Amino acid sequence: MLSLSPLELVDWLAAWPPEAVWLALLLVCFSGLLVLFRLFGEAGAYVYIVVAVIGANIQVLKPVQFSVFPDPVALGTVLFASTYLATDILSEVRGPAAARRGVLLGFAAYLLWTVLMLLTLGFAPMTAEQAGEGLAWALPVNDAMMTLFLPAPALFAAGMAAYLISQFHDVWLFGVIRRLTQGRYLWLRNTLSTGISSLIDNIVFSVLAWVVFADEPMAAGTLIVTYILGTYVLRLGVAVLDTPFVYLARMMARPAERDG
Repeated sequence: MLSLSPLELVDWLAAWPPEAVWLALLLVCFSGLLVLFRLFGEAGAYVYIVVAVIGANIQVLKPVQFSVFPDPVALGTVLFASTYLATDILSEVRGPAAARRGVLLGFAAYLLWTVLMLLTLGFAPMTAEQAGEGLAWALPVNDAMMTLFLPAPALFAAGMAAYLISQFHDVWLFGVIRRLTQGRYLWLRNTLSTGISSLIDNIVFSVLAWVVFADEPMAAGTLIVTYILGTYVLRLGVAVLDTPFVYLARMMARPAERDG
């Protein structure tokens, strides 16, 4: 497999069942976060949050048909949900202030990325005459970048509002449960805070994107069943599966990185 080109690797993965690729993505996300956290501590978690927030907003443009769902599901769920794992690790090891800083860094990084991409798209694309034969390959690139990086204002606003509200709620609830249980039951505060905050994210985004900012508000039944609850099962599964990684991160943290 190491000798495969990137295109051959993509084709090889495409032959897998989507659920298998989903599990591989989950493992890479969680393991990658732990490696960054072990090597670079708090800074590593911040880097992961930035990458995950930007990456999830690109992944969401690709719908995939899973065998367990009747309709295609947009990607981005695993990558975005893993940011809750990152903030829970920061809350557990470094305290809520570090976790809130990670949330704000993710927001600021995605905002800056969006501005940079808008400026990039603002350059007039080359004509066929300007490109000639040597740069003919670059002619379709502008359209591809427009598809990936031109933000829809309503979806951008809904996504960022949902991100901030749900992430700050996750940090707050994680701390509340930790105080109520006197520092015990890490699995409980991780699962509950992530599970409830993920539902809040789905609700805030769906209501803003498909009702408040929409030209034609979506029917309540479709909104709830398809957009709010449709992907929540996946996000709840991620909340359960990421719990062992919080324990691993706590064990891997160097003493100097621990809060207090």
